[in-house]
Amino acid sequence: MIYTTILVQLDIDAPATPRLIFAQEIARKFEADLIAVTAGEASALMSPSESSLAAAEVLRQRTLELEDRIKALKEEFLAVLGNNGRASWRAELGDPTRAVALHARAADLVITGAPFAATAGDFQRTVDPGALILSAGRPVLFAADDLRAFKGERVMVAWKDCRESRRAVVDAMPFLRNAKEVTVFSAAEEGKAAARDGAADVVRFLMKHGVKATSQVMEGDGLSAGESITVEADHIGADLIVAGGYGHSRFREWAFGGATRSILHAGSFHRLLSN
Repeated sequence: MIYTTILVQLDIDAPATPRLIFAQEIARKFEADLIAVTAGEASALMSPSESSLAAAEVLRQRTLELEDRIKALKEEFLAVLGNNGRASWRAELGDPTRAVALHARAADLVITGAPFAATAGDFQRTVDPGALILSAGRPVLFAADDLRAFKGERVMVAWKDCRESRRAVVDAMPFLRNAKEVTVFSAAEEGKAAARDGAADVVRFLMKHGVKATSQVMEGDGLSAGESITVEADHIGADLIVAGGYGHSRFREWAFGGATRSILHAGSFHRLLSN
């Protein structure tokens, strides 16, 4: 597994430069191409008493506003990466999560981050993190909220013996190989003996791929699995948490387990999640 092409998602309402710089540095580490993607969807939700003509005019104005934002973001992109022949720009009027998942077909890794505060939760103007993990078919790197430079020297693998964790370990291999220290951390949800055996197998697997890895099993401390992961990641000074995104269908929506939600909300870390 290598990263030859990286996609960075840009929020329609946020400055593009900080996330572009963050993604550019990671692309340089792997000598990868970089694709920038932004999207937004106009909405004409109005009172039922409003006329269809009024709704159409509102939709037109909101579409024009989105087009202006796309133009402004492209200008930022050109200012930051205009001289980079390995960087390209893509933009759409439409659902941001769907657009990023669609264009992820061209990439090995998707980079996103905390949404612009004013539009957090507005999935017509920013991506839905859970839906993106489950639909992209690619590992998704959530940058820390402060967008600090990515080092990846100390990595925690939040291990659970399931398909999603196995997928995440393989998807994160380029980062794991470059790390100075990798800790395979298990919350022992399946019992301590089984957790130790599983973590030891993962360490052996990683070492065969040139990764400097050790294992650790959570002792009973009264914390949930998600809390234990973030507490231990902070304790070892992890630059990156790697985890599987464990989701299940609930009618037409997706729901994540507690550990995955905790990791998604742990904005003080860079986090790579894979399904």
